[in-house]
Amino acid sequence: MDKSMSIGVIGAGTMGIGIAQMAAEAGHKVIVFDTRKDALEKAMAGLRGLMDKLVDKQKRTRAAADELLGRISIAESLEYLAPCGLVIEAIVEDLKVKQEVFKKLDGALAADAILATNTSSLSVTAIAAACSHPERVIGLHFFNPAPLMPLVEVVPGLATDPELGPECVALMHAWGKAPVLCKDTPGFIVNRVARPFYGESLRLYEEGVADMPAIDAALRGVGFRMGPFELMDLIGNDINFAVTKSVWEAFFYEPRYKPSLTQQRQVESGRLGRKSGRGYYLYSNGAAELGQETTEHADAIVERVLAMLINEAADALFLRVASKVDIDLAMTKGVNYPKGLLAWADEKGAAHWLAVLESLQDRTGEERYRPSPLLREHGEKGTSFHN
Repeated sequence: MDKSMSIGVIGAGTMGIGIAQMAAEAGHKVIVFDTRKDALEKAMAGLRGLMDKLVDKQKRTRAAADELLGRISIAESLEYLAPCGLVIEAIVEDLKVKQEVFKKLDGALAADAILATNTSSLSVTAIAAACSHPERVIGLHFFNPAPLMPLVEVVPGLATDPELGPECVALMHAWGKAPVLCKDTPGFIVNRVARPFYGESLRLYEEGVADMPAIDAALRGVGFRMGPFELMDLIGNDINFAVTKSVWEAFFYEPRYKPSLTQQRQVESGRLGRKSGRGYYLYSNGAAELGQETTEHADAIVERVLAMLINEAADALFLRVASKVDIDLAMTKGVNYPKGLLAWADEKGAAHWLAVLESLQDRTGEERYRPSPLLREHGEKGTSFHN
């Protein structure tokens, strides 16, 4: 895959035009397709505006900005994507809709063209099943905003050509990204491993261990850029709840991913976060009214949330979702965790985190605190994850 390969992007939303910008930055000719002419025009106008700002701030020359814009063209028909060697789909998270698009692409592109989906929650294997050549379908999950966030989860489906994963990893490196290779399982790496950051924090609140500002403050205190309740408000409680529910159902109702009634009630009441003006906190003119921030039970808060996050990372490694290097890289580059979770586990030792989980399971009798076999193995042997 070199710069002479044309890149197609399906979807002119924020993610689609961000991917198009990155491909053009890397020197590729890019064709952006969307059935909505107004969306295409709006996306290109937004990109031109961004380039103008960068020129005004002297972060880019006018010639370089014009050159980038000149590499991007728009199309209102899939037929115009025929010359592309790689097409990346970035549309609505609906399996049937994606399958319909991939079925059309399968017949419209050259036999050696690569078809990629930017899905964050759907099965790459299921999307590829709509194609007569599923071996050329792969997941390329970018994080928003795509031009700024370095992580890309490269996800081969069950039928994907074994050589395609490493090829796409190399391409993402060439684009200046930080790619990780992971198995086609629900949530991939980030959306799977990150679930306890929200779920256990909600549980701490429901048990009355601490209030929301205290939980947020405790986790910011160990290096997280935002506390879980602040972050859920930023993401949107409806979106976060939907992802949690999706992962829980996709794992056949695994107790570790069980959604929270507290969050469900937030969604039902319309308290969706920043976008609705109220979520776990009130927002006035974009500013959060966080209330009293305390360090009440800070150590206990951090221990529980970290133990659950580390257990999830260990289980992802145990089930070969990704390598230990890629699991840690995904969490630092995809969601800005202060440290990789497996490296963090090694600081106090697996035995410490195993004891935290065993104590919680003994107290509650709940399977949600079941230690991963790999965490148990390292804890009992006194070995580290990064030996």
